[in-house]
Amino acid sequence: MPDTDLHALLASLRVWAPDATDLRPFDPATAPATPVPLFTDWFADAVAAGQPEPHTMTLATADAAGHPDARIVMLHGADADGWSFASHATSRKGRQLDAHPHAALVFYWPVLGRQVRLRGTVVQAPSDQSQADLHARSTGALAAALTGSQSEPLASLGELERRSREAWTRARANPATPSPTWTLYRLQPLEVEFFQGDPDRRHVRLRYVEEDGGWRRELLWP
Repeated sequence: MPDTDLHALLASLRVWAPDATDLRPFDPATAPATPVPLFTDWFADAVAAGQPEPHTMTLATADAAGHPDARIVMLHGADADGWSFASHATSRKGRQLDAHPHAALVFYWPVLGRQVRLRGTVVQAPSDQSQADLHARSTGALAAALTGSQSEPLASLGELERRSREAWTRARANPATPSPTWTLYRLQPLEVEFFQGDPDRRHVRLRYVEEDGGWRRELLWP
């Protein structure tokens, strides 16, 4: 049996162990004027360093009453139009974004001791772009989208298996099958923060703040 004493387990763990983490120097004076190029470089660094699933991120939303929610989703792209992810518009996150179209994203790449945090407004891409995004992905992604009913109560795993098998059959037979509720979302950031961990806890935090159509950069205390 594994040790189930939570406090003992927590005490045994270490953050950024030298044999597992490469804490690199980060000079914010060399950072580009806009956040996307720096994000692209850091993302490429995470991939090259062997970070598992570096394209996964935490998406935080709030419902109409302001109650927060969070989950892990996959990054579909980042450019001047924003950071992209996708889901069904009828899902819980889709309904929350419809009621309150603002969100936050967090990337964490522990192999480099880095985080990237974003806050901003979320907009929906046009339907044709949403469907193109879906059909550019794997057959399994299409089958999952066609299974539908995301976030709704499920009566049994047997029902899920039946619906999933039907969806896989449709996806394999016609890879262009549309999923009308599948939606590509773009978070257009008002803030983007880059966090580089430091072994002496002098962590470097650089924040980009959207201002009059441009970006202002500032350092933050760790």
